[in-house]
Amino acid sequence: MNSITEATVHATTLSSPPIDFGIRYAPTTVSAGTIATEAILARMHTATGVSGPGLSQPLEGLGVKFVRLQWVDFSNFVHCRVLTTSHFYKLLRASRPSITTAKVVLGIVFLTMVEWFSAAGEYVLVMDLASVRVCGYAPGHAAVFGYFQEKYPISGRLDVPLCPRTNLRRIVKYAAEGLKTEFLVGFETEFILLTTTKPGIHPPNNHGWSRTAGFASGTTELKVLEEIAGALATSGIELQMFHSEGAPGQYEVVMVPLPPLEAADALAHTRETIYNIASKHGMRATFAPKFWKWGARSHLRSPTTGPSPPSESHPSTLTAHESRFLAGLMTHLPSIMAFTLPIPQSYGRVRDGIWSGGTWACWGDEHKEVSVRLTNTHSPQTRHFEVRTVDGTANPYLVLAGLISAGIIGIRDQLALTVEGCGERSGAQLSEAERAEKGITRKLPLDVETARQHLLEDQKIGEVIGEEVVRKYVAVNKASPSPVYSRLY
Repeated sequence: MNSITEATVHATTLSSPPIDFGIRYAPTTVSAGTIATEAILARMHTATGVSGPGLSQPLEGLGVKFVRLQWVDFSNFVHCRVLTTSHFYKLLRASRPSITTAKVVLGIVFLTMVEWFSAAGEYVLVMDLASVRVCGYAPGHAAVFGYFQEKYPISGRLDVPLCPRTNLRRIVKYAAEGLKTEFLVGFETEFILLTTTKPGIHPPNNHGWSRTAGFASGTTELKVLEEIAGALATSGIELQMFHSEGAPGQYEVVMVPLPPLEAADALAHTRETIYNIASKHGMRATFAPKFWKWGARSHLRSPTTGPSPPSESHPSTLTAHESRFLAGLMTHLPSIMAFTLPIPQSYGRVRDGIWSGGTWACWGDEHKEVSVRLTNTHSPQTRHFEVRTVDGTANPYLVLAGLISAGIIGIRDQLALTVEGCGERSGAQLSEAERAEKGITRKLPLDVETARQHLLEDQKIGEVIGEEVVRKYVAVNKASPSPVYSRLY
């Protein structure tokens, strides 16, 4: 499970000359790969007789007949309404192109309404036209994400704080405008392919980590992986690579870093692509966190950009911005794990010795047995953090809202990084005295109930994310029937 966003900064002073390697990404040089908003609006202008920018390839020219207006709920299920293109373009004539939905939409688990929600009232789900992309996994379909808004202003506001996309956008905007901090996030997504799920569970192979045996010519799994890569390219999502992982039937796809909202959108689309392409070939893809001895994980990365002086406590390793961001993570990681590891089965991976982040809030240089890994330490152009306590059952918007909130609290409050890096040994391998000397004092929650309680009691996280969001998310999370959910992911 891994990592997250990091503050937008790179070190300018190191104790030795920097050795840069890898690809440098910056917010100004990356692209979400979506269809240009101007192109869609041009088709609307044509339909209504209003002049607009030229359009070389409207949706029809891309073979699109249907548009999926999508949202991701608190339990990480993707929902959609499938619009015909003719109705889609008619909706674009409105000042807020949208559909209506009951306000309980974020507070219903299957057919059960959760505490703190009501059956009264409606939201509008307003299309974010910047998020439109072709569905490579479903020929003839495009997809667009939306923001929930009030039908009519409440105290002059239309925004719905509970909306995961709206909340993430607000937090990112606050970081950029209030703290002059930007983020890039890259996800690595692990999943397991199964040939059957009933009456038994059967992977297509038992290949081993990064072995060519996982890509044997003529096998269904190779066709699935190649088609996933092709479908993502059709959707405009840049894939760096894919490879086999350690568990039977397990694979990983690696995406390029993007700004947080665009990265979350791309991850949701990638998961849909994996599910659907596997299904097309008679297989089942699962992101369940605990399968076999291993689990299916999602990883997050974030390179740093922007000027910042060296950290006073770690001048050869971190900038001041990075140090404060990491201090925020070390302080609030136990709380935000309710977002990043949302179901009981997730905590089967909060263990020491299995390369999943361990049981202590600690960090280390290129260390895979700590909760936050600093990578490319002495390459300031590509240095980033990996947060390893994230899995594929988590809503990506809530994950990033939580992780970024923790980091920006550290930056805003100028927190000192009192936790020393682990060195060669993990937090669990250190003695109690050694952990105390390094400031490693926070144990990670070992079950979802404890994680929920940490989140409810963390006032600073509540201030940034919103106390209503925390309260209602926990209510939905408690109501989720985890045995059923674990079979659905």
